[in-house]
Amino acid sequence: MSVSKNKLLTLSALALACISLSACNTIEGAGRDIEHAGETVQDAAE
Repeated sequence: MSVSKNKLLTLSALALACISLSACNTIEGAGRDIEHAGETVQDAAE
């Protein structure tokens, strides 16, 4: 039973790491898009 719990814990940790990494990339991309939109508005205002 101990081996089964270790495998489950390892798989859960790996899944959480994958989800966290993909979320970081998504948030980073959104930040770049927002920054670009802000620069466009700023250039249009000048």
